[in-house]
Amino acid sequence: MHDMLVANPEPARDALTGLPDAATVAARLGTWLDQAGADRRGNVHGLVIGLRRLDAVNLAYGEAAGDGALVAVASRIAHFASDELAGQWLAARWGGSAFVLLSNEPCSRERWQWLAEMLAETVAAPIPGSAGTMRLSPRVALLRALPGEDAGAIFDRLSQTLALVQRQPARRVLWADGETSLAGRSAAQLEADLLHALDRSEIEVLYQPQFALADDRLTGAEALARWQHPVLGRIGAAALFAIAERADHVTQLSRHIARRALAGAAQWPANLRLSLNVTAADLTQGGFAEDIAALIAQSGFPAARLTLEVTEQALVVDLERVARQLEDIAATGVCLALDDFGAGFCNFRYLKLLPLHMLKLDRAMIDGIASDPRDLAVLRAIVAMARALDLRIIAEGVETEEQRALVATEGCDSYQGFLRAQPMSAAEFAALAES
Repeated sequence: MHDMLVANPEPARDALTGLPDAATVAARLGTWLDQAGADRRGNVHGLVIGLRRLDAVNLAYGEAAGDGALVAVASRIAHFASDELAGQWLAARWGGSAFVLLSNEPCSRERWQWLAEMLAETVAAPIPGSAGTMRLSPRVALLRALPGEDAGAIFDRLSQTLALVQRQPARRVLWADGETSLAGRSAAQLEADLLHALDRSEIEVLYQPQFALADDRLTGAEALARWQHPVLGRIGAAALFAIAERADHVTQLSRHIARRALAGAAQWPANLRLSLNVTAADLTQGGFAEDIAALIAQSGFPAARLTLEVTEQALVVDLERVARQLEDIAATGVCLALDDFGAGFCNFRYLKLLPLHMLKLDRAMIDGIASDPRDLAVLRAIVAMARALDLRIIAEGVETEEQRALVATEGCDSYQGFLRAQPMSAAEFAALAES
């Protein structure tokens, strides 16, 4: 279980982003180092990511837009860590325009660098806003804990290294020991590896169970992609699609995942639904509606039991074209959900223009509802708006019984999260469905 959402004790939160604050980071890192012992600290890894262009964003768009960009970056880091890290981790704001990510799990030096590079790409992706599209320029300092090193020494090394890499425009990632690159999988090699993995059906589909809040019955699952790379280990969906985008194979990967997920779901009981994620590349392709209809027909899975989840990021490419694609898809009986609602700028125009059936609340909207009255008030406002628009609501990232009880009381329809189940294999989900 990760540490960003599970608090023991409840961490102090940064007022803007909702992430734990710097003091919480230091305390948690100290605990991990004490538990590991002086000679077994190689599992503890850290990185700090600094944003070089935030001043320019504030100047061009205003401080409110800059604050919104920080909130978006915080959400991206938390999502990335949840997707890519299997052990304990902590994502936090490290003051100003810097964030820290700590991990406490076995990890090769090569994998930690690769994760830093992928996280930098994730943060650098355009951030949509009401005043315009913003782009940030991240720089990353990273390290693995040394034998006998304490938390203060780790943060000193990270701070000095971040200052160094921010003065070197040609570099994005720098190790605290000065090494900038490692022998291993180049971008071209990773892209070739992905093509081989697609050819050999090595991309696994896992299922994140979803439950009704009224009676806790199983209602379906969200399909998630995972790739167990022979060198880098587990690669989650966010990094997997980033690699595919560089190789110009997003559409091929997306169809592969949809085909496998639909084939597996075709054997489910008739009361269970399947949710699939839709990418920007899918929606900008002219024949996506026809392609998804063909995949549904081939699988035998009823269109009425399928939900396609669309993120705000996928909508900023060409909203009018996307709206037409979604209208065609909705006409087939497929349900459409706006995913990660609350993670970005919550452009309410989307709710008016798009043929949506559901809002999927981002975990950031759920995290603080049990401890912060303002978070609960925001949840209530969103639920009221959704009800007025006749939209169903699913809460993502429910981690505690108290959170589950609150989202049920406030009127959400269903939920998913580690409280009830983690992502599981097709066989494990089939067994859950039969139990």
